[in-house]
Amino acid sequence: MRHLFIINPAAGSHNQTESYRKKIAEACEARGLEYAIEVSGAPGQCRKIANRAAQTGESYRIYSCGGDGTMNEIIGGVAGYDNVAVTMFAGGSGNDFIRIFDQPEAFRDLNRLLDAEEVTFDLIKVNDDYSLNICSVGLDARIAADVANYKRLPLLSGFRAYVASTVVNLLKGISEHYVIEIDGEQIDGKKTMICACNGRFYGGGFNPVPEADPTDGKLDVLVVEAVNLLQVPAVIGKYKNGQYASLPKLVKHYRTDRLKIWFDKPTSINLDGEQRMGDAMEVSVAEEKIRFFYPKGLTWQPVPQTEPVTV
Repeated sequence: MRHLFIINPAAGSHNQTESYRKKIAEACEARGLEYAIEVSGAPGQCRKIANRAAQTGESYRIYSCGGDGTMNEIIGGVAGYDNVAVTMFAGGSGNDFIRIFDQPEAFRDLNRLLDAEEVTFDLIKVNDDYSLNICSVGLDARIAADVANYKRLPLLSGFRAYVASTVVNLLKGISEHYVIEIDGEQIDGKKTMICACNGRFYGGGFNPVPEADPTDGKLDVLVVEAVNLLQVPAVIGKYKNGQYASLPKLVKHYRTDRLKIWFDKPTSINLDGEQRMGDAMEVSVAEEKIRFFYPKGLTWQPVPQTEPVTV
């Protein structure tokens, strides 16, 4: 079995390439493992590197050295290849998907990752792309899409860029018109946001559906109704903390394997923190699965919710 480490130098707050190289060499050479390190030089290159390895037909473990965006690229390159298993050697700013595990910090310890267990996870197919974690459209996706632009401005790095993007997008308009087809029902109207969950965390801490299970062949979909400015803090707070059941008139929950959404204009679509533009999105549980390995002894199974979550 080959071990391939794909480093994204753009992930996180600074370039960690040399730190990664040192950790990888120390751990793999101590064990006598056959390994290779590839460094991405441009957006989309992680996907190409992963796909090239998958197409050899050899048995590979691929380590995504970055955050959720890096993992998303790699997933797109290996989906459907049974000879490849993937994981995250965490180093990005988000690392949201691995928060389904009881010890997400273990993904920063390469020795623990080398002593691995494996599970087969579902994937989300979104138009011609894949998502391992969560895809969404609406206010949250628009905010995320604009953060990168604000980070380029003086004095607006980090959290300030997120605040600036949030304020501007709230002023532009909280809700937009969508046509949604789900479970034989067509919904036509203004909505604040819509998310389809395979995993459980996104956006640096949002946990909209705590019981989402990436092995059950279903997507947990939340449709948030149009709200006014005064309602935003309460609704988003409950949405963020998985309390959707306490807002039955404002947040609708569906468990399904597919849905379609049409937009009035090209709109930002969030895929595991990566942005796409489109005038519609067709979402389904993909036929392809992904082999995912993780530090031995960790658990990821959700705790079933029998009543609304309280904090």
